[in-house]
Amino acid sequence: MTDAEAKPRILETADEPSLGAPPAAASVRKTKRKRLIRWSSFSYTTRVTLAFALIAAMTALVAIGVVSFVWEQHFRTYTADNMETLCQTTANRIAAIYEETGDLWAPETTKPAAQATEMTSGIGVKVTDMKGGTPFDSSIIIDEEQAGTLKSFEPAERDQVAIADIKVDGKVVGKVRLWVYGSEALMRQPDQEFRDNSYQAMFIAAGVAIVLASCIGFLFARNLVAPINRIMGAARAIGKGDLSARTNLTGEDEVARLGETFDAMAESVEKDRDLERRLTTDVAHELRTPLMAIQATVEAMVDGVYEADEERLVTVNSEIQRLSRLVNALLKLSRLENRAEPMKEEVVNVGDLIAGIIATHEMFVSDSGLTLEYDAQPDVMVVGDADMIRQATANLISNAVRYTPEGGHINVSVRKGGIMASIAVKDTGIGLSKEEARMVFSRFWRADAGRNRESGGLGVGLAVVKEIVDRHGGWVQVEGEKGKGACFTIHIPLYDEEAQKRAGRSGKKRTSTKKNR
Repeated sequence: MTDAEAKPRILETADEPSLGAPPAAASVRKTKRKRLIRWSSFSYTTRVTLAFALIAAMTALVAIGVVSFVWEQHFRTYTADNMETLCQTTANRIAAIYEETGDLWAPETTKPAAQATEMTSGIGVKVTDMKGGTPFDSSIIIDEEQAGTLKSFEPAERDQVAIADIKVDGKVVGKVRLWVYGSEALMRQPDQEFRDNSYQAMFIAAGVAIVLASCIGFLFARNLVAPINRIMGAARAIGKGDLSARTNLTGEDEVARLGETFDAMAESVEKDRDLERRLTTDVAHELRTPLMAIQATVEAMVDGVYEADEERLVTVNSEIQRLSRLVNALLKLSRLENRAEPMKEEVVNVGDLIAGIIATHEMFVSDSGLTLEYDAQPDVMVVGDADMIRQATANLISNAVRYTPEGGHINVSVRKGGIMASIAVKDTGIGLSKEEARMVFSRFWRADAGRNRESGGLGVGLAVVKEIVDRHGGWVQVEGEKGKGACFTIHIPLYDEEAQKRAGRSGKKRTSTKKNR
């Protein structure tokens, strides 16, 4: 076999699965071919355009069907009535002339019949007397095949002929018979042309409607898809690393609101990324400082520059403790966010709990050159973890000390509301703006980075406070003004003894029910 003979055979079998190919490969190819003709394989613009065109086509078809039904039922009746009216009019005119001539066979008497055929093309008229004679018949021709006999083309069917009596003095003297050539429903040629032209016009109008609907659907889909494409483009840009990409969509419709929500999400992601980068820088700086101090001191002692005395060891120990505090702060926040640390649920007297914290922080506040005041209402009870509440309050006090200049004042108060207990820590420090108040609980965010770094903070203390309060079903409120201090207030639900008793009774009932089962 030559190569020229082999090539056509190869081309013929190229689309068929090979003998050694598994059936799965053939099924995959069939599936891919099927997917090519699925509705979902078209673009949204194409689908909307086709949908508008289909709606217009269906509407046109329904309209044409309804009109056709009406015309077939009523237009025929209308044309038949016109022919019957013409037939009756011709009969009346013949009757009027017959009264003068007295002879139905006279040409003057049947003249209205001849005029009817002349005025209305395509019709036949026949006038007969009561004896069966035919004074006038417009359809009679000479039949040469039958030896010159006369032949009439009057239809044989009764419903194809209009008949009217010629009455004179109440007596029928003859009949007028009228029909339309080539029509089974007394419909003249102009009427048939009008009907056909009307159908043609309707089909043309349907085609124009489909084209217009397709154009409108295309424009509508383009306008609808344009903002979606902007969102998709922004998402693609963010996926490639451009976190500044935005849709910049505005409006009151759902797509515009989707774009605004996307922009808000992108802005949040960008802020989180900035905070993460800032965290990397801050953690590297905070860990590098004590590590370098430890390394320098240890190397000096190894080289004999410094003696390994108590003073040098104390320095190394203080830097190690600083590292430990930084690591513990990060670990604490991570455990709170991941719910890895279980929360105790016990009745806590907030006033007594905070009084203990004040006692342990008085010296720390005093050494910072500040004054501390504490005021608490009695019997402020909540259900929660005492250690977590203690840590949250301690973080707020430490934050107030960090941002309050020497000579300032810190006030801690505990109040009992209708349903919530509040722990407020107010200072006379540097304060914060409204924008800073919105960001203050973000992880690793700091209002004054330079000063905060010097004080050794990482910006996680307030984030820890928020996580603790969230786990207790409360919230943290922040108020302040730049240069006039700030006030952080923790709100935690009060202890409801009756609700706890009801919950305990319902829990016992569920337990007993399980045991009975």
